Amino acid sequence: MAVGFVRPARPDDAGEIARIQLATWRVAYRRVLPKHVLDEIDEAFLAQRWSDAVTAPPTARHRVLVAVEQNAVEQAVQEYVVGFAASGPFDDGALAADEDHTPERENVAAVTDMLVEPRWGRRGHGSRLLAASVDLWRGDGFDSAVCWAFDADAATRKFLTSAGWAPDGATRALDVDDLLVPQLRLHTTL
Repeated sequence: MAVGFVRPARPDDAGEIARIQLATWRVAYRRVLPKHVLDEIDEAFLAQRWSDAVTAPPTARHRVLVAVEQNAVEQAVQEYVVGFAASGPFDDGALAADEDHTPERENVAAVTDMLVEPRWGRRGHGSRLLAASVDLWRGDGFDSAVCWAFDADAATRKFLTSAGWAPDGATRALDVDDLLVPQLRLHTTL
């Protein structure tokens, strides 16, 4: 029987988080981002960035969580990291192009990444990651949260809106190798 749970990321998870990020982007965003850009992403570079995020977060309110699926196979337990979520306080990365950083956003959490590897999807891992994040945000004194999603990423938008998130009207476009990729920001109250 499979069991799913969420735990804080450990330093030895960084390589798996990078692998999941790259694999998920190459599947989920293959029609959103240019293929050559996805092909050129360096997994070792991502792993180092995730290692830094786990071992030296900018603040105590910056967190990386991993979703784990655990299976009992022939008297042994196997664990697989199948997804992750990263978040922290609202910062300049959560702003739309025409916004200023204002003090009233001090109690807003910002999701920087939340991905479940597609082959492990539809097993509740994303919901567990989101619920664990919300619990931690509340404990950290946040009263709302934001997350950017690609306009063309219907799956992420559907997942978040089904969990009570809604667009807040902010939009931006990421410049990816001279291609502008539109995003919209979703928010929720905690």
